[in-house]
Amino acid sequence: MERHMTTRVPVYFTLTASSHVLSATAPAKINLGLHVLRKRTDGYHDLATVFHPISWADTLTADHADTVSLTCTDTTLPSGEDNLVVRAARRLKASGEVDRGARLHLAKVLPHGAGLGGGSSNAATALQILCRLWRLDCTTIPLASLALDLGSDVPFFLRRCTAYAQGRGEILSPLEDYRFPFSLAVVVNPVRISTAWAFRHVDVNETGRADLAEVVRSNDLDRWRRELTNDFEGPVFSRWPALRRTKSALLGAGASFASLTGTGSGVYGVFESYKYAEDAAQEAAARGCATWCEAPS
Repeated sequence: MERHMTTRVPVYFTLTASSHVLSATAPAKINLGLHVLRKRTDGYHDLATVFHPISWADTLTADHADTVSLTCTDTTLPSGEDNLVVRAARRLKASGEVDRGARLHLAKVLPHGAGLGGGSSNAATALQILCRLWRLDCTTIPLASLALDLGSDVPFFLRRCTAYAQGRGEILSPLEDYRFPFSLAVVVNPVRISTAWAFRHVDVNETGRADLAEVVRSNDLDRWRRELTNDFEGPVFSRWPALRRTKSALLGAGASFASLTGTGSGVYGVFESYKYAEDAAQEAAARGCATWCEAPS
């Protein structure tokens, strides 16, 4: 039976010494398999994927102010209406009929254009942190609807648990009690891949596809290698061969499974040894890549 995620105020907020400032993490995700099934009449694509949150994260802080404003440690990112955090704040402010603003600051750590969902996670975190800052009743605010308006995978970051995603990525079924028992190394080459470009070049296929939720639940790495595929690897690896080499390097370093995440450019390796994962991440960092490594959850 399909389950849809419910929204709630998360428990991962902290208060700074001023007692007025809220701070929250905005974590990344990886895709455990990603199938592009068909193109829809509305221009979007129907997908099947498993979103899995990881602890690599940006940090968003919020303080009371008269108007909505955003500063960011990454000066290459827009800080106005083109930023999803600002858009999320304005939509929540209108929906909740809030007559005040917020001073937001984003400490950006996650590489953008890497298939890690950083912008979507920032937007979801903004909705949640501002609900608390403005003392809104989340049961009366349509957070899931606001999130979907901001982006197809923003709703996932409202809950942050491993979930099977369908539709545009917004139809979410939590994998109850699932545990990811492997170590992970994530490697991001200094390449930004346009999501629009990736969807223009991917081949759609809805026949004979594996049940990704069942495959992930098995934690059978032999099965993962056979059935846990990302349809974007073909066009992305052809256009950016360095990413294919990154996947090969992770496998050569001892990963039992490796894959592109999202539309790239992030590539992750799944290891049965944390030491091998750590070594692989260090080798990639020495080549100028952004990296992340974490032990089993």
